[in-house]
Amino acid sequence: MVRIAILDLCKYSPPLDDCAPTSSAIADWLQPAMPEAELVPVMVCDGAEIPAAGEFDGFVLSGSEQGVYNETEWMEPMRAFLLQAKLARVPLFGICFGHQLMADTFGGRAEKADLGHVIGARRFDIEGQSVTALVWHQDQVTQVPPGAAVIGSSDYCPVAVLAYDFPALSVQFHPEFAPDFVIEAVNRLDGAELDPAEAQRARKSLAGVGVAEDLMAARVANFFTRTLAARKHLATAPGLPA
Repeated sequence: MVRIAILDLCKYSPPLDDCAPTSSAIADWLQPAMPEAELVPVMVCDGAEIPAAGEFDGFVLSGSEQGVYNETEWMEPMRAFLLQAKLARVPLFGICFGHQLMADTFGGRAEKADLGHVIGARRFDIEGQSVTALVWHQDQVTQVPPGAAVIGSSDYCPVAVLAYDFPALSVQFHPEFAPDFVIEAVNRLDGAELDPAEAQRARKSLAGVGVAEDLMAARVANFFTRTLAARKHLATAPGLPA
């Protein structure tokens, strides 16, 4: 059985501290597209040990309330893990903060953007296809790392999807989010973390929005299955140890 670890880097604080862990949302989103896989949450945000790259067949990095510039107990260990995974060619998929941390670790740059909070629904162009996706972030990737290609962008976010020349893929948006969750978060944060104008823009963008989350799940599942099939083929090629 394929085992994929979901490295949960998000620790919700009030008024969202009663929300289900981000890793649960990621598993609910990805599992239907990978019914044969075991998706294992690893609560790095709560102090769980970061696995070695070889302990799982692949990894998903979640979003986070942190920025790559913050000092946390797990930030530098996560960077070390990513470099280990790159060398081992273990497939990685990053979401929002995961996208930013991967880019920043692999030689690019992520930083706070001038737009403030961007939350709601936005349009992205991904390999020539127009896709509506849900977003919630302040930071962006501002410098593309060596060996990465931009395959998705938006008018407000030029580096929205990155594909690497090793088994790694990342997105700035949140394919695991449901519109109802984002609306509830906006309502709770209105007047606190979000000013009323930001909250109103978010609600307007979410009105009647349709999100093809199953399409993105299929893309990510295909990324993992193709990568793992190629690794298996290489490992069993004639003249190489199985």
